[in-house]
Amino acid sequence: MPVVGSPRNTGRDPVPDLGTVLAWFDRAERDLPWRRDGVTPWQILVSEVMLQQTPVVRVEPVWHEWVRRWPAPADLARATGADAVRAWGKLGYPRRAMRLHACAQAIVERHGGTVPSSVDELLALPGVGDYTARAVACFAFGQDVPVVDINVRRVLARAVAGESDAAAPSAKRDLAAAVDALATVPEAKRPRLSAALMELGALVCTARSPRCGECPVSGDCAWLAAGAPSGTVAPRKVQKYEGTDRQARGRLLDVLRASDGAVPRARLDVAWERDPAQRDRALDSLLVDGLIEQTEDGLFALAGEA
Repeated sequence: MPVVGSPRNTGRDPVPDLGTVLAWFDRAERDLPWRRDGVTPWQILVSEVMLQQTPVVRVEPVWHEWVRRWPAPADLARATGADAVRAWGKLGYPRRAMRLHACAQAIVERHGGTVPSSVDELLALPGVGDYTARAVACFAFGQDVPVVDINVRRVLARAVAGESDAAAPSAKRDLAAAVDALATVPEAKRPRLSAALMELGALVCTARSPRCGECPVSGDCAWLAAGAPSGTVAPRKVQKYEGTDRQARGRLLDVLRASDGAVPRARLDVAWERDPAQRDRALDSLLVDGLIEQTEDGLFALAGEA
């Protein structure tokens, strides 16, 4: 296995030369709109928030509409939280829409409407966690910052550690593994390698039915060298959606998104009749999360429209 030495990976598994992943990425990179020339750091930040636990195919049309309607943080900051939730549509986890709205306001108030470039400043924004901060610093500003999602973790777990899949997340371990992986290419190419590793995990080194014959590191993959053992990591439980509180919340929000104003409780009751107790629980959680409000006369509306 070819190895590029680095003092940072002393005592850990040797990392294969990942320059081949860059060559593969040059051929296989998907034409995603937030990767194109002219896309701003704000628009990349929006894409990263939308892509959390949501497939690309669902994100693309909503992202296009958001950046058309609110191309800069100041545009969204002038809108209401209700506007953001309504435009979020069916992406799921609508609190992300409220957080993006708060994030836009903070960017305007703290940074004059310009997305900051440092990880620390990005982390200080509402709704921006460690992954998103690093992704924006890397993909929007070209910084040599390790970015680790489930796809990167799986690629490194197989290629380097010989595991069938990624173990439970560990920020310290995962970032150290990513630093070692990035060290196999020159510094200027590391932001692109981060994107390439994500793409490899999404398209080739998938959780189920990986296409190892198409993988640019198959010759150096520790997992393949070990005979592609299965079951080295406990399988993750697939989260169901049908019949859950999440689905109930979504049905209630659908009613409010489709309304021009506040609606009576009866309109919400018919949106989820299968379990009144679950409906009440979902309604309470929407109020607690600040996604909806109740008027003095007992009507319900999206936040900011009561």
